[in-house]
Amino acid sequence: MSKTAGAPFDADRLMAEASREAGGLSDFGDDCFVEPMRLLMVALNEEAGLNAAGVHFFHERVRNILITRLRAEDWFLRHPEILEEEINAPVAIVGLPRTGTTMMHRTIASDHRMFAPLWYEVRFPVPLPGTDFVSRDPRIAIAEAEIRAMLEAAPELAAIHPMDAMGPDEDIMLLEQCFYSTVPESYAHLPHYGVWLDGIDQRPAYRYLKRLLQFLQWQKKRYGQSAERWVLKAPHHIHFPEALFETFPDVKVLQTHRDPVELMPSYASMMYTLAAPMAERASKPDIARHWCEKWAKSMKTTMRFRDAGYDDRYLDVWFQDTVKDPLGQIRRLYEFAGMDLTAEAGAEMERWRDMNRREARPEHHYTLEEYGFTEEGLADTFKEYRERYILPRRGN
Repeated sequence: MSKTAGAPFDADRLMAEASREAGGLSDFGDDCFVEPMRLLMVALNEEAGLNAAGVHFFHERVRNILITRLRAEDWFLRHPEILEEEINAPVAIVGLPRTGTTMMHRTIASDHRMFAPLWYEVRFPVPLPGTDFVSRDPRIAIAEAEIRAMLEAAPELAAIHPMDAMGPDEDIMLLEQCFYSTVPESYAHLPHYGVWLDGIDQRPAYRYLKRLLQFLQWQKKRYGQSAERWVLKAPHHIHFPEALFETFPDVKVLQTHRDPVELMPSYASMMYTLAAPMAERASKPDIARHWCEKWAKSMKTTMRFRDAGYDDRYLDVWFQDTVKDPLGQIRRLYEFAGMDLTAEAGAEMERWRDMNRREARPEHHYTLEEYGFTEEGLADTFKEYRERYILPRRGN
């Protein structure tokens, strides 16, 4: 186990710091976050092996989350109408990472009839003091600066994942606000904490996710925006489909598919790129194995869930088809969700795609071997998934 030098993380101290910075606010809301936060502190001290940059990163990240919780509860108290916002029939895009979920999400979000959580909103879901809902949101500048810092620390990210403070992004960062998400595992190797997190009841986290979506919807309306429904996106929902459906009973799910033999080395490269700048030592094979095992287990969870009577709530789309005919696949989704793909929406989507082509970003380089993978090993790890969704498409 790789300990962080100095064991600097203390939950009580961080909560006290957050309260002082939030002007003495003391209500953090539902205390479901306390146990996962305290166990995360233990993991950061005892297994993360953080360097000085990693210690600073996590200290600020945790403190920011706690301040956000305090300020959110203050907003809910002063504006109880926030929690009366209705989240109607959201569309959730899920799938293994690197299967085209981001491209589909951002393309669909260009339809002005759809609300989508933007990067700066999921990173900083509570308005800063002094926000007037007229001027440019001050959170945007902070988000832009954070993205610049991330790209300076790990320039390879530009080739792996498009970073845009104003672009639609994953609602997993809203789940992070109650310390139930896998976001900490993305920036540090936390295998024991990850196993614990996988085994606990995730419904409290999803209930908080809904509260924050209601808050974001209320904010968007204050800025003069309107839409019919939300389009969400997070591969994370593969881990916990039951919690997703219990929280949003009318959700429609688009599941993207791609051969794990192709995608896992790319994903491992991304996770190593995020974690390496934070650690004294980072092992490519260890990080790759951790995430490979997690995704294989979670895919089985989703398959069992679908088999238990929810299969008709999912629409399957294959990565190759989204590359060849993205609007055709989106048209299938709109029909599935009971919406019309209008000519105006189609034009908006075409315009967005033309401005955001993959060729405009640097190439992403990686190999199976450097992450400890073999084609045979990955095929075996994801055997059941590949037999159901991948091999039949190849005529095997």
